[in-house]
Amino acid sequence: MNLYIIRHAIAVDEALSDYEQDSERPLTDKGRKKMRQVAKALRNLGVEFDLILSSPYARACETAEILGDAFKMKKKIVLSDNLVPSVNPELLIGEINEKYSVDSMAVVGHEPYLSALIGLLVAENAKIDITLKKGGVCYLAADDLHHLDHRATLEWLLTPGILMEIGDK
Repeated sequence: MNLYIIRHAIAVDEALSDYEQDSERPLTDKGRKKMRQVAKALRNLGVEFDLILSSPYARACETAEILGDAFKMKKKIVLSDNLVPSVNPELLIGEINEKYSVDSMAVVGHEPYLSALIGLLVAENAKIDITLKKGGVCYLAADDLHHLDHRATLEWLLTPGILMEIGDK
């Protein structure tokens, strides 16, 4: 399975927001524009998804919808409560194992949750030191997510800046 771990794009600043709940904060115009370029870059790299799994938070949903538009997959976006920042990433791994039999999946969520997920998948350690910037993408390859030790291999980790350069080509 190919897993593309994607952090949501730039969202309205929590300190400046009028939203009652953190989960309601949307992407900024700049965030939407950058994510469209990131999605174009992923297409230029030959990335494909069978499914987009997203946190139900507004900023992650918007990011997933931008990906869905770019990859013509709006009907293949699934929201998962196991991608909420306060949830244990092991629950998401269990959900993927139980519910989704796909070759390639995008997982859209938040930090530091996504770094913990990557750590669990590549090193059986949620404390691996990875920085996934807003709009950044980490590509993992996995034969089987059921193993408790080495479940996946980190193939690449790209910042939004590099992806936007690729998207401009």
